[in-house]
Amino acid sequence: MIAVLQRVRRASVEIGGELFSAIGHGLLVLVCVVEGDTEAEAALLTRKIANLRIFDDEKGVMNRSVCDAGGEILAVSQFTLAANARKGNRPSYIRAAGHDVAVPLYDRFCNLLTDLTGRDTRRGQFGADMQVSLVNDGPVTIILDTDTLK
Repeated sequence: MIAVLQRVRRASVEIGGELFSAIGHGLLVLVCVVEGDTEAEAALLTRKIANLRIFDDEKGVMNRSVCDAGGEILAVSQFTLAANARKGNRPSYIRAAGHDVAVPLYDRFCNLLTDLTGRDTRRGQFGADMQVSLVNDGPVTIILDTDTLK
C-alpha cells in the first residue's frame, strides 16, 4: 500500500459539486492499494499513520501523533499513486489493485484507522470523480510505502 499524508488545517471532498466529507485539523491520507496487498499491509500502514509524530507539541516540535493532537483523518482512495512513468509520457497504473481487492482493503484500512485512533475516519467515495480541497499545515507531506516499512 502507498499513502501520501498531508497534515492539514482542513480538508474536504466534493462529488458532483456537493460536499461529501470534510475534516478540520488532522491528516488527509491519499491511499492506494497495490497488487499483492493484504490486510497485513493495511494493519502496518494504519499503525504507522496513527503513531507518526508529525504534529507540534507545546514547544513547536513535531512530537505528537494525530491521536495526541486530537486530529481528524480523511482517507481518500487514489489509484494513481501506483503510477509508473518510466516509459513514455503516459503513466501505467497496472500495479494498482483491481476493485475486487482494492475496495474491501480500502474499507478495512479506514476501519482499522478508526479503531486505532478512536475517531471516525472520514472517507472519499471509492472510484468516484472527487474534488479534494485542503489547506496543508506546515506544509507537512509524507509518503509511506509498505514495501519500505517492512
